[in-house]
Amino acid sequence: MHRVVKIWLALGLAFFLTGCGQETVQSKPEIHITGSTMGTYYSIKVADDVIKDPAKFQAEVDVLLERVNDQMSTYRPDSELSRFNQSRDSKPVVVSRDTTRVVTEAIHIGRESQGALDVTVGPLVNLWGFGPDKKPTQIPSDELITQTRQKTGLGNLHVITSVDADTLQKDIPDLYIDLSAIAKGFGVDKVAEYLELLGSRNYLVEIGGELRIAGINGKGHPWRVAIEKPTVDAGSVQEVIIPGVNGVATSGDYRNYYELDGQRFSHTIDPRSGKPIQHRMVSVTVIHPSCMTADGLATAFMVMGPEKSLAYAKERGLAIFVITKTDDGFDESYSDGFKPYLVKK
Repeated sequence: MHRVVKIWLALGLAFFLTGCGQETVQSKPEIHITGSTMGTYYSIKVADDVIKDPAKFQAEVDVLLERVNDQMSTYRPDSELSRFNQSRDSKPVVVSRDTTRVVTEAIHIGRESQGALDVTVGPLVNLWGFGPDKKPTQIPSDELITQTRQKTGLGNLHVITSVDADTLQKDIPDLYIDLSAIAKGFGVDKVAEYLELLGSRNYLVEIGGELRIAGINGKGHPWRVAIEKPTVDAGSVQEVIIPGVNGVATSGDYRNYYELDGQRFSHTIDPRSGKPIQHRMVSVTVIHPSCMTADGLATAFMVMGPEKSLAYAKERGLAIFVITKTDDGFDESYSDGFKPYLVKK
């Protein structure tokens, strides 16, 4: 996912947004650490006094996130996921409980969304030039798309749990899992859960634009988050939200695309058709107690499009915010569940 949620912490904007028209309720020092993980950055702010040694805390966070990479990275040849992907038979591959947890949630969202999220879609992503393979010089034929789709499918992936071990199993040798649509959210949850284990109740955790938030900031006010306007120039704000105690994930396709033969191709591939999405939804933000679930749902909604996403959210009471491109600019719409989080203008 692309970073289309901005946390207005830099340049003092957070204090402008959170403090406008209000007096400081409580002032506490905020501990702020940043680092790199999963091919992107992380940022953690803690606004209570449970972190006595920030350097030691960061080292513990780095170990925790390194473990997630060792489990689910497709770039590390010896990760659990890479071992499964490299397997060419149907023998079960032993994985950690964390990997089982993420794959199980991905399968659940995939089934609930009727295949809109499919973590085995990698061969199709590569076919269209959004993976390690280069951009195609011609549009893939329907025959080639059909052949490539035969290497994918959640129905070919199985999670087996027991008291002895958790395993993943594949029905076809070419099946390949990529958890990039959900793993960052899981990493956010792991850090947040660790903070809560330490006793923190006031924090903001971000990995590459995916968030989990609780409590208040150092000024004594609820954390505020800006949803970015989907334009080429970064930094303009569409809406500001107060997420409460929740995870926040946003997916968008307005910066990652290419044009070929006069057509525009989005990096978001519909697993059901094997082709890039064609609708005009450019961004969707999901608020959910689990950042992992919000992350996966945001990807599914980008495939489903605005009408189906909003109907899905209404049926299940989910909080989502949708931005759609029109001939005159952008329209926004949101589910009833999202409305309480919007900052009134």
